[in-house]
Amino acid sequence: MGQKADISFSHVEHPSGSPTRRKTSAPLIMSLALSPPGKALLPSTHERYLCFYEIKSFLFTVSFGHKADTALSSTHDDDHDLRELETKIGAILDPHKSNSGFSWQKGCRAIMIKDFTFSINRLRFDENYHPSDKTRLTTNFANLARGESRQENLHNVLLMIDNRFNDLAHWDNPNRDRYSVELEIISVDMDIDFSGKSDSFPLIEVLNTTIVDKKANKRIEGLAGNSFSSYVRDYDFSVLLPKYNKDKPEFSVPDNYGNLHGNLYKSVVNSTAYKNDFRKPPVICLSVSTNRIYHRTENQHPVLGIEYQQREFSLTDYYFEKMGMQVRYFMPPNSMAPLAFYFSGDLLSDYSALELISTISTMESFQKVYRPEIYNANSAAADCYQPSLKHQDYSNTRIVYDREERSQLATAQGKYTEENFIKPYHDVLEQWSASYAV
Repeated sequence: MGQKADISFSHVEHPSGSPTRRKTSAPLIMSLALSPPGKALLPSTHERYLCFYEIKSFLFTVSFGHKADTALSSTHDDDHDLRELETKIGAILDPHKSNSGFSWQKGCRAIMIKDFTFSINRLRFDENYHPSDKTRLTTNFANLARGESRQENLHNVLLMIDNRFNDLAHWDNPNRDRYSVELEIISVDMDIDFSGKSDSFPLIEVLNTTIVDKKANKRIEGLAGNSFSSYVRDYDFSVLLPKYNKDKPEFSVPDNYGNLHGNLYKSVVNSTAYKNDFRKPPVICLSVSTNRIYHRTENQHPVLGIEYQQREFSLTDYYFEKMGMQVRYFMPPNSMAPLAFYFSGDLLSDYSALELISTISTMESFQKVYRPEIYNANSAAADCYQPSLKHQDYSNTRIVYDREERSQLATAQGKYTEENFIKPYHDVLEQWSASYAV
Protein backbone atom coordinates (compact mmCIF):
# COMPACT_ATOMS: atom_id res chain seq x y z
CA MET A 1 0.00 0.00 0.00
CA GLY A 2 1.38 3.41 -0.99
CA GLN A 3 2.20 6.23 1.38
CA LYS A 4 -0.35 8.95 2.00
CA ALA A 5 0.14 12.53 3.10
CA ASP A 6 -2.45 15.15 3.99
CA ILE A 7 -1.54 18.80 3.52
CA SER A 8 -3.82 21.41 5.03
CA PHE A 9 -3.85 25.00 3.71
CA SER A 10 -5.73 28.15 4.58
CA HIS A 11 -7.35 29.43 1.38
CA VAL A 12 -6.58 33.15 0.98
CA GLU A 13 -6.00 35.80 -1.64
CA HIS A 14 -2.75 35.65 -3.60
CA PRO A 15 -0.24 37.60 -1.46
CA SER A 16 1.62 39.22 -4.38
CA GLY A 17 1.01 42.95 -4.28
CA SER A 18 -1.60 42.63 -1.55
CA PRO A 19 -0.86 44.10 1.93
CA THR A 20 -3.76 42.23 3.55
CA ARG A 21 -4.54 38.55 3.37
CA ARG A 22 -8.18 37.67 3.92
CA LYS A 23 -8.78 34.09 4.97
CA THR A 24 -11.78 32.13 3.86
CA SER A 25 -13.84 30.25 6.38
CA ALA A 26 -12.94 26.68 5.45
CA PRO A 27 -9.48 25.10 5.11
CA LEU A 28 -8.47 23.32 1.94
CA ILE A 29 -7.36 19.72 2.28
CA MET A 30 -5.29 18.10 -0.45
CA SER A 31 -4.47 14.38 -0.20
CA LEU A 32 -1.65 12.87 -2.23
CA ALA A 33 -1.93 9.09 -2.32
CA LEU A 34 1.25 7.51 -3.65
CA SER A 35 1.01 4.33 -5.67
CA PRO A 36 3.88 1.78 -5.51
CA PRO A 37 5.69 3.18 -8.62
CA GLY A 38 5.84 6.54 -6.82
CA LYS A 39 3.26 8.41 -8.94
CA ALA A 40 1.08 10.90 -7.10
CA LEU A 41 -2.64 10.54 -7.61
CA LEU A 42 -4.27 13.96 -7.71
CA PRO A 43 -7.85 14.65 -6.61
CA SER A 44 -8.86 14.58 -10.31
CA THR A 45 -6.83 13.52 -13.31
CA HIS A 46 -8.55 16.26 -15.29
CA GLU A 47 -7.51 19.10 -13.00
CA ARG A 48 -4.30 21.01 -12.53
CA TYR A 49 -3.59 22.98 -9.37
CA LEU A 50 -1.35 25.94 -8.82
CA CYS A 51 -0.57 26.72 -5.18
CA PHE A 52 1.24 29.75 -3.75
CA TYR A 53 2.98 29.44 -0.40
CA GLU A 54 4.50 32.01 1.90
CA ILE A 55 6.63 30.89 4.85
CA LYS A 56 8.70 33.30 6.92
CA SER A 57 8.25 35.91 4.12
CA PHE A 58 9.84 33.65 1.50
CA LEU A 59 7.45 33.34 -1.44
CA PHE A 60 7.70 30.37 -3.78
CA THR A 61 5.39 28.16 -5.81
CA VAL A 62 4.63 24.51 -6.14
CA SER A 63 2.78 23.31 -9.25
CA PHE A 64 0.89 20.03 -9.06
CA GLY A 65 0.25 18.94 -12.67
CA HIS A 66 -0.99 15.87 -14.50
CA LYS A 67 2.49 14.37 -14.18
CA ALA A 68 2.79 15.42 -10.52
CA ASP A 69 5.91 17.41 -11.27
CA THR A 70 7.10 19.98 -8.72
CA ALA A 71 8.51 23.41 -9.48
CA LEU A 72 9.86 25.65 -6.70
CA SER A 73 11.38 29.09 -6.88
CA SER A 74 12.43 31.73 -4.37
CA THR A 75 14.11 35.09 -4.19
CA HIS A 76 16.39 33.51 -1.57
CA ASP A 77 18.07 30.55 -3.25
CA ASP A 78 20.19 29.79 -0.21
CA ASP A 79 17.29 29.70 2.22
CA HIS A 80 17.53 26.62 4.40
CA ASP A 81 13.78 26.35 5.00
CA LEU A 82 13.07 26.34 1.27
CA ARG A 83 15.63 23.62 0.58
CA GLU A 84 14.26 21.52 3.43
CA LEU A 85 10.69 21.92 2.21
CA GLU A 86 11.72 21.08 -1.34
CA THR A 87 13.25 17.85 -0.08
CA LYS A 88 10.12 16.94 1.86
CA ILE A 89 7.76 17.64 -1.06
CA GLY A 90 10.10 15.69 -3.33
CA ALA A 91 9.87 12.79 -0.90
CA ILE A 92 6.09 12.84 -1.13
CA LEU A 93 6.07 12.90 -4.93
CA ASP A 94 8.89 10.37 -5.27
CA PRO A 95 9.20 7.99 -2.29
CA HIS A 96 12.30 6.40 -3.85
CA LYS A 97 14.20 9.51 -2.67
CA SER A 98 13.10 9.09 0.93
CA ASN A 99 11.85 6.31 3.17
CA SER A 100 9.37 8.47 5.00
CA GLY A 101 6.37 10.58 4.13
CA PHE A 102 5.39 13.67 6.06
CA SER A 103 2.40 15.65 7.17
CA TRP A 104 2.77 19.43 7.08
CA GLN A 105 -0.11 21.49 8.44
CA LYS A 106 1.17 24.76 9.92
CA GLY A 107 2.54 28.11 8.82
CA CYS A 108 1.24 27.95 5.27
CA ARG A 109 -1.02 30.24 3.27
CA ALA A 110 -2.19 29.17 -0.18
CA ILE A 111 -4.52 29.74 -3.08
CA MET A 112 -5.69 26.97 -5.35
CA ILE A 113 -6.61 27.74 -8.94
CA LYS A 114 -8.57 25.07 -10.70
CA ASP A 115 -8.09 24.67 -14.45
CA PHE A 116 -10.08 27.15 -16.47
CA THR A 117 -13.16 25.63 -18.01
CA PHE A 118 -14.55 26.56 -21.38
CA SER A 119 -17.99 26.70 -22.92
CA ILE A 120 -18.43 26.45 -26.69
CA ASN A 121 -21.30 28.11 -28.53
CA ARG A 122 -22.26 27.80 -32.20
CA LEU A 123 -24.01 30.37 -34.38
CA ARG A 124 -24.88 29.84 -38.04
CA PHE A 125 -23.24 32.34 -40.40
CA ASP A 126 -25.63 32.85 -43.29
CA GLU A 127 -27.63 35.62 -44.94
CA ASN A 128 -29.69 36.05 -41.76
CA TYR A 129 -26.69 36.41 -39.46
CA HIS A 130 -26.69 39.22 -36.89
CA PRO A 131 -23.67 39.71 -34.59
CA SER A 132 -24.44 38.70 -31.03
CA ASP A 133 -23.85 41.02 -28.08
CA LYS A 134 -20.72 39.02 -27.15
CA THR A 135 -19.19 38.99 -30.63
CA ARG A 136 -15.85 40.75 -30.88
CA LEU A 137 -16.89 43.57 -33.22
CA THR A 138 -13.50 43.70 -34.94
CA THR A 139 -14.25 40.20 -36.22
CA ASN A 140 -14.26 40.62 -39.98
CA PHE A 141 -17.44 38.66 -40.60
CA ALA A 142 -19.22 40.80 -37.98
CA ASN A 143 -18.11 43.91 -39.88
CA LEU A 144 -19.78 42.59 -43.04
CA ALA A 145 -23.05 42.00 -41.21
CA ARG A 146 -23.74 45.62 -40.25
CA GLY A 147 -25.15 48.58 -42.11
CA GLU A 148 -27.54 49.03 -45.02
CA SER A 149 -25.70 46.50 -47.23
CA ARG A 150 -25.71 43.79 -44.56
CA GLN A 151 -27.79 41.12 -46.32
CA GLU A 152 -26.30 41.80 -49.75
CA ASN A 153 -22.80 41.58 -48.27
CA LEU A 154 -23.54 38.23 -46.70
CA HIS A 155 -25.19 36.82 -49.82
CA ASN A 156 -22.30 37.84 -52.04
CA VAL A 157 -19.50 36.58 -49.82
CA LEU A 158 -21.22 33.20 -49.33
CA LEU A 159 -21.65 32.91 -53.09
CA MET A 160 -17.95 33.69 -53.56
CA ILE A 161 -17.05 30.92 -51.12
CA ASP A 162 -19.21 28.32 -52.90
CA ASN A 163 -17.86 29.29 -56.34
CA ARG A 164 -14.25 29.13 -55.17
CA PHE A 165 -14.81 25.75 -53.51
CA ASN A 166 -16.22 24.25 -56.73
CA ASP A 167 -13.38 25.78 -58.73
CA LEU A 168 -10.80 23.99 -56.55
CA ALA A 169 -12.82 20.74 -56.10
CA HIS A 170 -13.29 20.34 -59.85
CA TRP A 171 -13.02 16.53 -60.14
CA ASP A 172 -16.37 14.76 -60.78
CA ASN A 173 -17.82 18.25 -60.82
CA PRO A 174 -18.25 19.25 -64.51
CA ASN A 175 -20.76 22.04 -63.85
CA ARG A 176 -18.83 23.42 -60.87
CA ASP A 177 -21.92 23.32 -58.68
CA ARG A 178 -21.62 20.06 -56.74
CA TYR A 179 -20.65 21.56 -53.38
CA SER A 180 -21.70 24.31 -51.02
CA VAL A 181 -20.08 25.41 -47.78
CA GLU A 182 -21.92 26.09 -44.55
CA LEU A 183 -20.25 28.22 -41.88
CA GLU A 184 -20.68 28.38 -38.12
CA ILE A 185 -19.16 30.93 -35.78
CA ILE A 186 -17.59 29.06 -32.86
CA SER A 187 -17.34 31.20 -29.74
CA VAL A 188 -15.32 30.01 -26.75
CA ASP A 189 -16.04 31.59 -23.37
CA MET A 190 -13.73 31.09 -20.41
CA ASP A 191 -15.46 30.47 -17.09
CA ILE A 192 -13.47 31.83 -14.17
CA ASP A 193 -14.05 30.70 -10.60
CA PHE A 194 -11.54 32.48 -8.40
CA SER A 195 -11.53 33.55 -4.76
CA GLY A 196 -15.26 33.10 -4.41
CA LYS A 197 -15.93 35.15 -7.54
CA SER A 198 -17.43 33.62 -10.67
CA ASP A 199 -17.09 35.30 -14.04
CA SER A 200 -17.09 34.57 -17.76
CA PHE A 201 -15.03 36.15 -20.52
CA PRO A 202 -15.37 35.78 -24.33
CA LEU A 203 -11.99 34.33 -25.23
CA ILE A 204 -11.80 33.46 -28.94
CA GLU A 205 -13.94 33.10 -32.05
CA VAL A 206 -13.21 30.92 -35.06
CA LEU A 207 -15.19 29.65 -38.04
CA ASN A 208 -16.17 26.03 -38.59
CA THR A 209 -16.89 24.70 -42.08
CA THR A 210 -19.27 21.97 -43.20
CA ILE A 211 -19.21 20.77 -46.80
CA VAL A 212 -22.52 19.86 -48.45
CA ASP A 213 -22.11 17.37 -51.30
CA LYS A 214 -25.32 17.79 -53.31
CA LYS A 215 -24.50 14.96 -55.72
CA ALA A 216 -23.94 12.36 -52.98
CA ASN A 217 -26.58 13.99 -50.75
CA LYS A 218 -24.34 14.06 -47.69
CA ARG A 219 -22.68 16.48 -45.32
CA ILE A 220 -18.93 16.33 -44.75
CA GLU A 221 -17.23 17.73 -41.68
CA GLY A 222 -14.80 20.50 -42.57
CA LEU A 223 -12.31 22.34 -40.37
CA ALA A 224 -12.46 24.56 -37.33
CA GLY A 225 -10.26 27.63 -37.32
CA ASN A 226 -10.08 29.54 -40.60
CA SER A 227 -10.64 33.06 -39.25
CA PHE A 228 -9.32 33.85 -35.77
CA SER A 229 -10.52 36.51 -33.36
CA SER A 230 -9.40 37.20 -29.81
CA TYR A 231 -9.98 39.92 -27.25
CA VAL A 232 -6.62 39.19 -25.63
CA ARG A 233 -4.95 39.50 -29.03
CA ASP A 234 -6.57 42.94 -29.39
CA TYR A 235 -5.10 43.88 -26.03
CA ASP A 236 -1.63 42.60 -26.90
CA PHE A 237 -1.41 44.36 -30.27
CA SER A 238 -3.48 47.50 -29.71
CA VAL A 239 -2.82 48.35 -26.04
CA LEU A 240 0.22 46.52 -24.65
CA LEU A 241 2.60 47.01 -27.60
CA PRO A 242 1.96 50.76 -28.10
CA LYS A 243 2.33 51.33 -24.35
CA TYR A 244 5.52 49.27 -24.17
CA ASN A 245 7.09 51.08 -27.14
CA LYS A 246 6.08 54.61 -26.17
CA ASP A 247 9.05 57.01 -26.45
CA LYS A 248 11.42 54.20 -27.45
CA PRO A 249 13.75 54.79 -30.41
CA GLU A 250 13.29 51.27 -31.79
CA PHE A 251 10.32 48.92 -31.82
CA SER A 252 10.57 45.87 -29.57
CA VAL A 253 8.32 43.41 -27.73
CA PRO A 254 8.31 42.37 -24.05
CA ASP A 255 10.13 39.15 -23.18
CA ASN A 256 6.91 37.32 -22.32
CA TYR A 257 4.88 38.81 -25.18
CA GLY A 258 2.17 36.43 -26.33
CA ASN A 259 2.78 33.86 -23.59
CA LEU A 260 -0.55 34.32 -21.81
CA HIS A 261 -2.58 34.35 -25.02
CA GLY A 262 -0.69 31.37 -26.37
CA ASN A 263 -1.26 29.31 -23.24
CA LEU A 264 -4.94 30.24 -23.12
CA TYR A 265 -5.31 29.10 -26.73
CA LYS A 266 -3.50 25.81 -26.07
CA SER A 267 -5.65 25.27 -23.01
CA VAL A 268 -8.75 25.65 -25.20
CA VAL A 269 -7.72 23.22 -27.96
CA ASN A 270 -6.54 20.65 -25.40
CA SER A 271 -9.71 20.95 -23.34
CA THR A 272 -12.36 18.27 -23.11
CA ALA A 273 -14.94 20.79 -24.37
CA TYR A 274 -13.04 21.36 -27.62
CA LYS A 275 -12.14 17.71 -28.22
CA ASN A 276 -15.74 16.63 -27.69
CA ASP A 277 -16.85 18.93 -30.54
CA PHE A 278 -13.99 18.77 -33.05
CA ARG A 279 -11.97 15.84 -34.39
CA LYS A 280 -8.90 17.81 -35.46
CA PRO A 281 -6.87 20.81 -34.30
CA PRO A 282 -7.71 24.15 -35.96
CA VAL A 283 -6.12 25.45 -39.13
CA ILE A 284 -6.06 29.26 -39.18
CA CYS A 285 -5.64 31.00 -42.53
CA LEU A 286 -4.61 34.66 -42.62
CA SER A 287 -3.12 37.23 -44.94
CA VAL A 288 0.62 37.32 -45.44
CA SER A 289 2.49 40.24 -43.85
CA THR A 290 3.14 43.47 -45.73
CA ASN A 291 6.45 43.79 -43.83
CA ARG A 292 8.04 40.63 -45.21
CA ILE A 293 9.33 39.40 -48.57
CA TYR A 294 8.19 35.97 -49.73
CA HIS A 295 10.14 33.76 -52.13
CA ARG A 296 8.56 31.23 -54.47
CA THR A 297 9.82 27.64 -54.16
CA GLU A 298 9.62 24.61 -56.45
CA ASN A 299 7.31 22.81 -54.03
CA GLN A 300 3.73 22.52 -55.26
CA HIS A 301 0.74 20.86 -53.57
CA PRO A 302 -2.30 19.80 -55.66
CA VAL A 303 -4.71 21.77 -53.44
CA LEU A 304 -2.64 24.28 -51.48
CA GLY A 305 -0.69 25.26 -54.58
CA ILE A 306 2.78 26.80 -54.80
CA GLU A 307 4.72 27.15 -51.58
CA TYR A 308 6.42 30.43 -50.68
CA GLN A 309 8.96 30.94 -47.92
CA GLN A 310 10.36 33.93 -46.07
CA ARG A 311 13.57 34.34 -44.13
CA GLU A 312 12.25 36.02 -40.99
CA PHE A 313 9.09 35.58 -38.95
CA SER A 314 6.58 38.41 -38.88
CA LEU A 315 5.22 39.51 -35.51
CA THR A 316 2.04 37.56 -36.26
CA ASP A 317 4.07 34.43 -37.05
CA TYR A 318 5.93 34.86 -33.77
CA TYR A 319 2.65 35.37 -31.91
CA PHE A 320 1.09 32.21 -33.35
CA GLU A 321 4.22 30.25 -32.51
CA LYS A 322 3.43 31.01 -28.86
CA MET A 323 0.09 29.29 -29.53
CA GLY A 324 1.96 26.12 -30.47
CA MET A 325 1.41 26.62 -34.20
CA GLN A 326 3.72 26.41 -37.20
CA VAL A 327 3.25 28.43 -40.38
CA ARG A 328 3.59 27.68 -44.09
CA TYR A 329 2.72 29.92 -47.02
CA PHE A 330 0.94 28.63 -50.12
CA MET A 331 -0.58 30.31 -53.18
CA PRO A 332 -3.49 28.07 -54.27
CA PRO A 333 -4.27 27.51 -57.98
CA ASN A 334 -5.61 30.65 -59.67
CA SER A 335 -4.92 32.79 -56.59
CA MET A 336 -3.24 36.16 -56.73
CA ALA A 337 -1.15 35.91 -53.56
CA PRO A 338 -0.02 33.35 -50.97
CA LEU A 339 -1.95 32.76 -47.77
CA ALA A 340 -0.43 32.06 -44.35
CA PHE A 341 -1.59 28.72 -42.89
CA TYR A 342 -1.10 28.28 -39.14
CA PHE A 343 -1.42 24.74 -37.85
CA SER A 344 -0.17 22.14 -35.39
CA GLY A 345 0.90 18.71 -36.58
CA ASP A 346 1.31 18.13 -40.34
CA LEU A 347 -0.66 20.44 -42.63
CA LEU A 348 -0.18 18.25 -45.70
CA SER A 349 -0.94 14.86 -44.13
CA ASP A 350 -3.43 15.51 -41.33
CA TYR A 351 -6.19 17.09 -43.42
CA SER A 352 -8.13 15.90 -46.45
CA ALA A 353 -8.31 17.73 -49.78
CA LEU A 354 -11.91 18.83 -49.17
CA GLU A 355 -11.09 20.04 -45.66
CA LEU A 356 -8.24 22.20 -46.98
CA ILE A 357 -10.39 23.48 -49.85
CA SER A 358 -13.07 24.55 -47.39
CA THR A 359 -10.49 26.67 -45.56
CA ILE A 360 -8.98 28.13 -48.75
CA SER A 361 -12.33 29.01 -50.33
CA THR A 362 -13.61 30.60 -47.13
CA MET A 363 -10.59 32.67 -46.20
CA GLU A 364 -9.49 33.67 -49.70
CA SER A 365 -13.01 35.01 -50.32
CA PHE A 366 -12.90 37.03 -47.11
CA GLN A 367 -9.41 38.32 -47.94
CA LYS A 368 -10.58 39.53 -51.35
CA VAL A 369 -12.99 41.74 -49.42
CA TYR A 370 -10.64 42.75 -46.60
CA ARG A 371 -7.44 43.20 -48.64
CA PRO A 372 -8.35 43.51 -52.34
CA GLU A 373 -5.00 45.21 -53.06
CA ILE A 374 -3.34 41.84 -52.32
CA TYR A 375 -5.90 39.08 -52.95
CA ASN A 376 -8.01 40.67 -55.68
CA ALA A 377 -5.05 42.11 -57.57
CA ASN A 378 -5.11 41.97 -61.37
CA SER A 379 -1.80 40.10 -61.54
CA ALA A 380 -0.43 37.20 -59.50
CA ALA A 381 2.42 37.39 -57.00
CA ALA A 382 5.89 37.32 -58.51
CA ASP A 383 8.65 34.86 -57.57
CA CYS A 384 9.96 37.42 -55.08
CA TYR A 385 6.92 39.06 -53.53
CA GLN A 386 6.22 41.74 -50.93
CA PRO A 387 2.50 42.38 -50.38
CA SER A 388 1.36 46.01 -50.25
CA LEU A 389 -1.90 47.71 -49.35
CA LYS A 390 -0.75 50.61 -51.53
CA HIS A 391 -0.90 48.48 -54.67
CA GLN A 392 -3.25 50.17 -57.15
CA ASP A 393 -3.77 47.50 -59.82
CA TYR A 394 -6.66 45.60 -58.25
CA SER A 395 -10.42 45.18 -58.53
CA ASN A 396 -12.94 45.93 -55.80
CA THR A 397 -15.61 43.42 -54.90
CA ARG A 398 -19.23 44.51 -54.57
CA ILE A 399 -19.05 43.93 -50.83
CA VAL A 400 -18.91 46.88 -48.41
CA TYR A 401 -16.24 46.64 -45.71
CA ASP A 402 -15.01 49.37 -43.35
CA ARG A 403 -11.31 48.74 -42.71
CA GLU A 404 -10.84 51.97 -40.74
CA GLU A 405 -13.69 51.13 -38.37
CA ARG A 406 -12.12 47.74 -37.67
CA SER A 407 -8.83 49.37 -36.67
CA GLN A 408 -10.55 51.78 -34.28
CA LEU A 409 -12.60 49.01 -32.68
CA ALA A 410 -9.48 46.91 -32.08
CA THR A 411 -8.11 49.59 -29.77
CA ALA A 412 -11.43 50.02 -27.96
CA GLN A 413 -11.80 46.30 -27.41
CA GLY A 414 -8.20 45.98 -26.31
CA LYS A 415 -8.91 48.53 -23.58
CA TYR A 416 -12.07 46.65 -22.63
CA THR A 417 -9.97 43.49 -22.21
CA GLU A 418 -7.45 45.36 -20.08
CA GLU A 419 -10.12 46.65 -17.70
CA ASN A 420 -12.29 43.54 -17.49
CA PHE A 421 -9.81 40.68 -17.78
CA ILE A 422 -6.12 41.60 -17.55
CA LYS A 423 -6.22 43.97 -14.58
CA PRO A 424 -8.70 42.08 -12.36
CA TYR A 425 -6.95 38.73 -12.84
CA HIS A 426 -3.40 39.81 -13.67
CA ASP A 427 -1.57 37.97 -10.90
CA VAL A 428 -3.49 34.74 -11.18
CA LEU A 429 -3.26 34.73 -15.00
CA GLU A 430 0.48 35.35 -14.98
CA GLN A 431 1.12 32.63 -12.42
CA TRP A 432 -1.15 30.19 -14.24
CA SER A 433 0.55 30.94 -17.57
CA ALA A 434 4.02 30.53 -16.10
CA SER A 435 3.11 27.09 -14.77
CA TYR A 436 1.07 25.92 -17.76
CA ALA A 437 2.30 22.76 -19.50
CA VAL A 438 0.38 20.65 -22.00
